[in-house]
Amino acid sequence: MGILAWIILGGLAGAIASGLSGQEHGCLMNIILGIIGAFVGGFLFSFIGGQGVTGCNIWSLIVATVGALVVLAIARAFSGPRHRYH
Repeated sequence: MGILAWIILGGLAGAIASGLSGQEHGCLMNIILGIIGAFVGGFLFSFIGGQGVTGCNIWSLIVATVGALVVLAIARAFSGPRHRYH
C-alpha cells in the first residue's frame, strides 16, 4: 500500500474508533491512531490465525479500526481516572 492509502485508511479507521469510543480527536491524531491501529490490528488478527491488513479495502478498515480501539483502550487504562470539575 502506498503512503496515501495508509493516510486515508488510517484517517477513516481513527475517526471510526474515536466515534465508537466517545472520544474526540483531531484529523492528524485520527490518522496516526488509525495507522498504529492497522499495525496492532494486523498483528492481533495474524496472531489468532486471520488476515491482517491486505490493502485498501473494507477488511483492512475493520482490522485497523479494531486495532485503533485496542490502542485507545490501552491508552485509557494507562492514563488513569480523569475527573472533570466544573
